[in-house]
Amino acid sequence: MTTFTLGEREIRDAVPMNEAIDAVRRGFLDLAAGEFEMPTRTALRDGQFLVMSAHHRPTASAMIKTLSVNFGRTPAIAGSVVWSETGRPDQLVATAGTVTALRTGAAVGVATDLLARPGAARLTLIGAGGQAPDQIRAVHAVRPLRRLTVVDTDPRRAETLVETVQSELPGVELRTASDAESAVGDAEIVCCATSATAPLFPASALPERVHVNAIGAYRPTMRELPAELLADSAVVVDELGAVLAESGEVIHALGAGVLTEDALTELGTALAPPSAAAPSSGAPLAEATGRTVFKTVGVAVQDWAVARLLADKFLP
Repeated sequence: MTTFTLGEREIRDAVPMNEAIDAVRRGFLDLAAGEFEMPTRTALRDGQFLVMSAHHRPTASAMIKTLSVNFGRTPAIAGSVVWSETGRPDQLVATAGTVTALRTGAAVGVATDLLARPGAARLTLIGAGGQAPDQIRAVHAVRPLRRLTVVDTDPRRAETLVETVQSELPGVELRTASDAESAVGDAEIVCCATSATAPLFPASALPERVHVNAIGAYRPTMRELPAELLADSAVVVDELGAVLAESGEVIHALGAGVLTEDALTELGTALAPPSAAAPSSGAPLAEATGRTVFKTVGVAVQDWAVARLLADKFLP
């Protein structure tokens, strides 16, 4: 048996964002079809240590990810993704931080492609940390951007992010800002990628028609979005059990009585074809309201999807 160990460079070179988006989309469809065993992840020390696993029955393959999270550290996410399958004796071990950033971006790409209006081209990204570059790449892959505004309380960090991605965004107007409320006022797509414990902006600050992705809050004590936004939007989530256990926004809105569980649509269900009694595109969801929200806390099927791409490229 051979163990193939992959670092950030090998992962980035092997998996472009468009391939990650396609793989994660297929993974969510398989999840909706019941083809995964995926336990709720284990969170230790209030989310500072996480263990996630998924088994894909049709391919007899499995992925386990263990990581530590410390927002005062660079990188904030450190750990390993381990891939194995019954058909191959070799296994693959990949850097968890890179896989996590890539798969989180890919899920946002899937949701944005589903829910954002065709032609949406103005993105406001709130948060310029480690997850931020792949948020931009994913949105740009499905809705080519004309304008990007990066918001961060640290102006230098926002400027550094713009400098990092500008070569990937030729012809795109690039801006930085420090006030989220004013920066979302004319956005067509908003991505929230912070460790906030209170909403980043009031719902009233948003345009009447906008798509919002929220990826940063992954514990009940964390919130990026106001309850009023969830109450007034079509809300798609990565996996119902995960958000009910971990999403501070969803837990708060349910507790306040402004949101009900049956108002939440799982991403895989929303992606499923009409024969599965689900919409095949974002149009039916978007027609109900001018605002759509994708809330994700991150689930193991996303890591499995990226790990499978890596396994197919690196394992004999």
